[in-house]
Amino acid sequence: MTANKSILYETRGPVALITLNRPERLNALDQPMLDALQAACDQAEADDAVGAVVLTGAGKAFSSGFDLQAQAAATPQGVAEWRPVLRRDFDAAMRFWHLPKPTVAAVHGPALAGACEMAMACDITVAAEDAVFGEPELKFGAGIVVMLLPWIVGPKRAKEIILLGLDRVTAAEAREMGLINRIVPNGQDVEEALALARRMAGMDRTLVKETKRAINRTYDLMGMSAALEAALDIDTLIEGEGMPTKRRFLEITRSDGLRAAIAWRDERAAGAE
Repeated sequence: MTANKSILYETRGPVALITLNRPERLNALDQPMLDALQAACDQAEADDAVGAVVLTGAGKAFSSGFDLQAQAAATPQGVAEWRPVLRRDFDAAMRFWHLPKPTVAAVHGPALAGACEMAMACDITVAAEDAVFGEPELKFGAGIVVMLLPWIVGPKRAKEIILLGLDRVTAAEAREMGLINRIVPNGQDVEEALALARRMAGMDRTLVKETKRAINRTYDLMGMSAALEAALDIDTLIEGEGMPTKRRFLEITRSDGLRAAIAWRDERAAGAE
C-alpha cells in the first residue's frame, strides 16, 4: 500500500483500490486531494499488472462532494480564477470515464454533488443499502460541474434531481433509474466491487480496453463530450459571477461553520416548499 494523506492506493491482485481518505470530513474533495487522486489514477494506468480500478471512500461515506469549507476559506473571484478550479474538479471526476482500464465505484453512505458525478463516471457502480445519492448544488447557489446525470438517467429524472436539489436518493431509487448497477448489504460494497473488477481484469486486457473505448465513443458521437464541456463553461460563468445564495452560504460557513450553513440551506429550501 502507498499512502497520500487524503488518498490511499493499494493493489489487490490485479485490481488497484483507490480510497478517498478524509473520513473526518466525509471525504470532501479539496484541490490537493484531486491532484493526489489523479496521481493514483496515473499509477494504476501505468502498472501493467493492474487490470481494473475500484474507487471507494474511507469511513461512513463515499464522499460529500467538493469541499465547500475550503471554498469558503479561499473563495476564487471571477471567471479567470474559477476556471482552473472547476477544470480540476471536472477532470478528476471524468478521469474514471476515460481511464483505459475498467473502473468500479463502491459506494456507501453519501455520494453527493461532485462525488455523485464521480461515481457516475465509473463504468460500474455498486452501492450498499445505506448509500444515498444527490445533486444539492442549486440549493446553495452553485452549478453542476459534470453534467453527467442526464446521460445516465435521462432528462426528466435529471431535471427532477438537479432542479429540486435532491440529496436523499436512496440506493433502491438509484438502481431503479439506472444511476447504479447493484445493491449489496451494508459493509459489502468494496468486496463486491473488487470481485467485479477481478472478473474484468481476468479478461484480455486489450479487448477490454478497446471495448470500453467503443462504448465511450458511442456517447461521443451522440455529443456527450461537447455537451459536458458546454455545461462546464456555463458553470464557470455561474461561479465566476457568483450567485447571491452561494455568497450567503459561504459567509455563514466562514462565520459559523459548515454545519450552520447547511442548516441555513435546508431551512431556506423547506421555507420555499
